[in-house]
Amino acid sequence: MSKAIGLIEFNTTPVGMEATDAMLKASEVRLVFSSPICPGKYITLVTGEVDAVRTAIAKGEGTGGIFALDAHVLPNVHPSVVPALTATSEWEDVRSLGVVETICAVAAVRAGDIAAKAANVRLLEIRLARGLGGKGILLLTGDLGSVESSVEACRRQLGTEGGIASAVVIAAPHKALVSALL
Repeated sequence: MSKAIGLIEFNTTPVGMEATDAMLKASEVRLVFSSPICPGKYITLVTGEVDAVRTAIAKGEGTGGIFALDAHVLPNVHPSVVPALTATSEWEDVRSLGVVETICAVAAVRAGDIAAKAANVRLLEIRLARGLGGKGILLLTGDLGSVESSVEACRRQLGTEGGIASAVVIAAPHKALVSALL
């Protein structure tokens, strides 16, 4: 079986917590992230086998009802997505920097998966909505051509859905900028 990640965003914290509990009781998934986010929303991310994740997300949507804003299951998720979400990626040797800003947290995770599969890049971090007004940020590195290809893949796949707010590629970013991002 393949690994998947499931994301669900709620517009109220108490219902988000209740739905997360129901998700964890309904299926054999691992909780990656479950927390209030800006602006007054709540997000839960789980990982596991595809069927288990689908079951958990369906339970979360059912429990959340009208308070479940967005949900998505990413089957065959790239192995670098979870470390980027938990800020455990390596930051040395940032040759070029891709920055993709998304309109919501769910789109940021999807962008990370798209970018990692599009070219030989390393995901540095996927920031979810905290201090970002509900948006998400993907930071990635690699050689300039690969970073450009990955950012363009995000624009192509998420841009048609309105998921991208902004995206840039910075060739050879200054060391002080990279240090500030850590």
